Amino acid sequence: MTKRLITALGLVGLLAVGLTTPATAGAVEATPSDGLGEDTGVVRVNPASETAIDAAAIARVAQMSVRDKAASVVMGHIPSTDAATLRAYMENTGIGGFIVMGANVPSSEQSLRALTASLTVDPAFVPLVAIDQEGGDVSRLPWDDFPSALTLKYEPAEATYDAFSGRGGLVLRAGIGVNFGVVADETDDPEMFIYRRVLGTNASAAASRVAAAVLGESPSTLSTLKHFPGHGAAPGDSHAGIPETNMSLGQWRETDAVPFQAGIDAGAPLLMFGHLRYTEIDSEPATLSAKWHDIARNELGFTGVAITDDLGMLEASGIADYADPVSNAVEALVAGNDMVLTLLNSNENTAPRIVDGIVAATDDGTLSIERLEEAALRVAALRLELSADGRGLSPCEDCNPLD
Repeated sequence: MTKRLITALGLVGLLAVGLTTPATAGAVEATPSDGLGEDTGVVRVNPASETAIDAAAIARVAQMSVRDKAASVVMGHIPSTDAATLRAYMENTGIGGFIVMGANVPSSEQSLRALTASLTVDPAFVPLVAIDQEGGDVSRLPWDDFPSALTLKYEPAEATYDAFSGRGGLVLRAGIGVNFGVVADETDDPEMFIYRRVLGTNASAAASRVAAAVLGESPSTLSTLKHFPGHGAAPGDSHAGIPETNMSLGQWRETDAVPFQAGIDAGAPLLMFGHLRYTEIDSEPATLSAKWHDIARNELGFTGVAITDDLGMLEASGIADYADPVSNAVEALVAGNDMVLTLLNSNENTAPRIVDGIVAATDDGTLSIERLEEAALRVAALRLELSADGRGLSPCEDCNPLD
């Protein structure tokens, strides 16, 4: 199935002239087995062209209020395994995504599947439910026994393809549509924070395995490349500070850019921007850097959804400029991110505060409505692709994602 690589600026132009009638596509009903011994219910599958999904996204966003658009570009989290609590959180906030962490994972696949289903309020417009499932050191699914970067970096790329094909299947069976699982960083230094998680110890080796990982999991889940523009060049842990490097743009193009380019060329529809400062390119961390977003779009040709790494990590750096999560979210959207992720220290009030802040920023002109609509369109198209493909795996007997 085709990955979403939309050109949102074109969609914004169509939205501005009032196109609100989506194209239609054929629909079939499927009753997939979840591999757990029972069927999950009827899932509506609508094979659809990119044109149809783009038009449906335009129609969706055209009908959204500014607050709806603001909520749609937020991915939140609360630590709970209670389905009713999670459903209420999604209903009350209206946010466009949810990240599943260890605190959300019950003891069995079947229980997790029921829990992730509760996150979908509208089966025709499923949220972007995501998980960090790299395997190895970063694994939320305790039943994932597939090889991770710990060994894959020493094996042929085919082994990475096989591992991520299996891993993508596990993510799909859990009812999760997005995997934040493909580490496109590269380093040969065992002392580096990211070393155990990289798929290659040089740019070329990492590139072949990153592409293999994307291709392996693409039939099952939407791949995300992280941590752009490359954690391997920047010493330190971005969970507790802002790692930085003085690597030049020319050096970056020849090294750390290569695995990201390979993953983009393989069709990865999401790119996660890291809290990494390349001082020769921009004084801001890449998450908040319009310059790095321009490089990703115009040099590497990325046309999918740009998402931040957890904005709570910026607060955890202790740097005063990044102490306000709402300001961080607004700056991230202004810089070019299409979705902002809030996780660390997040509670049921965090996402609503961020949504309020985004609305206020559009009111005072800090964030242009055009930039917000561009982000909302990219996210909407990806959500509609998941819905049309049935990869949201929410029973949907009477709904059509493209209606």
